[in-house]
Amino acid sequence: MAFAAGSVVAQKSGGLLMTVVSASDDEIECVWLGDEGELFRHSIPAIALEAAPVADHDDDEDEEEDDVEDDVAEDDEDGTSKKGRAA
Repeated sequence: MAFAAGSVVAQKSGGLLMTVVSASDDEIECVWLGDEGELFRHSIPAIALEAAPVADHDDDEDEEEDDVEDDVAEDDEDGTSKKGRAA
């Protein structure tokens, strides 16, 4: 698999996510932060890397939109909120 600069990768055997700095056919130059914040840079054989799974941040936004829709659905026809009224 060909990797481009800026791609996020991981070792097939596991470990921290790394960012590709440069790539040739056989060697991929990567940088990553260690557990204590130290910066590492190393050349890793391309065969040992795979593209990192991409996190889907749209799920968080969908949940927030659902909460807003629920709040609107609880409003009375006159526009007052059921939540804001005393029982």
